[in-house]
Amino acid sequence: MEKLALFFTRIKELRFWQRVFSWSSIRALSYEAYEQYKKIESDLNVKQLSIEDLRNRITRLETEKSGLEIKVQDYDKTFVQKDNQVVNLTNKIDELNEKVSELKNKVSKYESTEEDRTTDYEKKIAQLDQVKKDLDNERTRLNDERVKEKENEFNKMKKQWSEHESTVEQKIKQICQTHLIKYEEKVPFRGTPDNAIQICDEYIIFDAKSPANDDLTNFPKYIKTQTDNVKKYANQESVRKDIFLVIPSNTIDSISQLTYNMGDYNVFIIMLDSLEPIILSLKKIEEYEFAEQLSPEERDNICRVIGKFAHTTKRKIQIDQFFANQFIELLVKCKNDLPKELLESVIEFEKAEKLNPPTEKRTKQILTKELQDKNDSINAEAQIRQIKIPDSFDEVKRLE
Repeated sequence: MEKLALFFTRIKELRFWQRVFSWSSIRALSYEAYEQYKKIESDLNVKQLSIEDLRNRITRLETEKSGLEIKVQDYDKTFVQKDNQVVNLTNKIDELNEKVSELKNKVSKYESTEEDRTTDYEKKIAQLDQVKKDLDNERTRLNDERVKEKENEFNKMKKQWSEHESTVEQKIKQICQTHLIKYEEKVPFRGTPDNAIQICDEYIIFDAKSPANDDLTNFPKYIKTQTDNVKKYANQESVRKDIFLVIPSNTIDSISQLTYNMGDYNVFIIMLDSLEPIILSLKKIEEYEFAEQLSPEERDNICRVIGKFAHTTKRKIQIDQFFANQFIELLVKCKNDLPKELLESVIEFEKAEKLNPPTEKRTKQILTKELQDKNDSINAEAQIRQIKIPDSFDEVKRLE
């Protein structure tokens, strides 16, 4: 640039004499200036190219910028959307946090409640176990009591059976003593019956029979065998052809047949309670001066009365046994089913009660008229109260 500038300065200051005498130097300077110009032109071309390249780059960059601005706008829109989503998600997270907090509180309350429930449950289970244990103990105690009662009852029954023969003998002797009937300690004929009484010059045999053990299965067969064995008494002279086998009252249910017609003689199965009415019926024969004066019809009437006594006595015992069983079951139900407080109150009332049945005096006779009058009074009171009195044991069961 210095040569070119110097050349233009010399040209502008050129004078005539300078053109004549200094042209060669000016010409040389022009060459140098031209070379410098070329160089400058070349540099300008290079710079022009560079500028064009820069412009192209600028254009390209502006295009890219436009694209980037569009993308930025898109990104801005996306960012706004994302920001909205973030806000929404943040709100949802806050809501979820609130729900989580609420659920944590509920879980905490539930755990606390569940712990109380578990404690209460365990306490109730412990109480239930104790109640079950008490019930098991009570059941065991009741079973033991029942077993003991059964054993006592059975032992009492066995004792009754073992003492049955002496009990029958004492009962017959007492009846004979009370009603002035002769009891034969030793009979004048062959054989040794358990008991024999004499009425109208006839010996009436009462043999006591009881089971050999606690198994009543073979007892009916044993009784049937004894009806054959007493034939040795029936064949004796002056022995009445009606022979009585006295069995314990608690074995009557095992006996299906109570009367045996053996051809030459009859055998009647009776119980201890039947002795007195039967013996008294037989004693009625003494009202006749001579036994041979009795007609067959009169003898049949006497036998019919005796049979009626025997049947009525046995039915009375069956009814008493039936109601005794019902009362025992009722007492057991009261003991097992009533609440403890009520049962204690019942026991107190029971202790306060007392039954005083009429006492029996040896010298005082029980008059039939008094019994009939009492029965009429009871029937009249029942009619007033509209209470139906059953006529038979079967009707009692039907009314139930």
